[in-house]
Amino acid sequence: MLSDNSCEPDSPLNQARLPSLLALRCFEAAARLENFSRAGVELHLTPGAVSRAVRLLENELGVALFERRSRRVFLTDAGRVLARATGDGFGLISRAINELRANAARKRSWVLSCEPTLLMRWLIPRWPDFQAKHPQIDVQLVAGGGPFTFNGTIDLAIRRDDFPWPDSYHAEPLFAEKIGLVCRPDNVAQWFAGQPADAVLRPEAPPLHSRTRPQAWQEWAGATGMGLPEAAGQYFEHFYFSLQAAVAGLGVAIGPWHLVRDDLHSGVLSAPLGFVEDGSGYCLLSPAPLPATSPQAHLLAWLRSMS
Repeated sequence: MLSDNSCEPDSPLNQARLPSLLALRCFEAAARLENFSRAGVELHLTPGAVSRAVRLLENELGVALFERRSRRVFLTDAGRVLARATGDGFGLISRAINELRANAARKRSWVLSCEPTLLMRWLIPRWPDFQAKHPQIDVQLVAGGGPFTFNGTIDLAIRRDDFPWPDSYHAEPLFAEKIGLVCRPDNVAQWFAGQPADAVLRPEAPPLHSRTRPQAWQEWAGATGMGLPEAAGQYFEHFYFSLQAAVAGLGVAIGPWHLVRDDLHSGVLSAPLGFVEDGSGYCLLSPAPLPATSPQAHLLAWLRSMS
C-alpha cells in the first residue's frame, strides 16, 4: 500500500493532489490584499505564518507566485493565474455555504415567546396572515411574560419594556403602548358623563383590575391627568380576564389599544375617552442583531406591518 509520500513526483496520483487548504487560503488573501500583513489580520494569523504558507505553496508547485521587493509583494504571471482560480473557487464555496446555512435556517423551527394577553388578543388572530406570506418559516408560538433567558427553548420574545433585561439582549421596537378605558357600548351612558369630546368617568363606575398589571389604573391616571374611580371594583388573576370581564359588562377595564382594537372595530367594546401613550412599548427581543435577510428579520418586518 502506497502513501502520498511514496508517490513519484511525476506520478498521476501526486499530480492530482491539491495543496493544503490553509496554504491556498493564505495565498488567496495575500493576492487579493497584496499584503501579507493584511492577509494575516483577515485570517487571524501572523504575517510570518502567511509568508511561510505561501513559500511552502511555491515550493510545492515549483513556481514563484509573488515577486518580493522592498517589503512589498507583486503577483507574478503564475500568481495571477492562481489568484483568479482561488478567488473564484473560494467565492463559489462561500456562496454555497451561505445558501446551505440560509436553507437550514428557513427549515428550522423557531420559538417565539409572547406575553399571554398580546398573544391571545393580537398576535394569534393575525397569525394566519404571516403563515400565508411566509409558509417556509416555521415559528412556534408560546405564552410567556416578564423576565426570561435565551436558554435554547426560546429564540425570540415579544415583551413590554416594563422590566429590565440584560444588556446583551438585542431589542427591536415594535409599537408604543396606548391605553384607554373600555367597556360595553351599552354601559357607556351609565359609567361616563358628558359629551364624547369632554367625557369623564363617573366616580361610581366599577373598575376592573388584574394582578398581572396591578398598576394599570395608576398608569392611566398618570398619563391622562384624570382621577381614579371611587368604587373598589373587582380583581382578576390575569389581565385578559379583566378585558373579558369588560366584554361581559362587569365594569370598566384598562384596555391597551392593540389588545382591544378588534373588539372596538366589531362594536363589542367602546373607548369613550380614547387612548393615550403611557410611555412604555413592546419590543422584539433576540440574543443578537437580526441578519437583514434572515427569517427573524422577515418576522420583525411583518410584526411592524401589523402594528
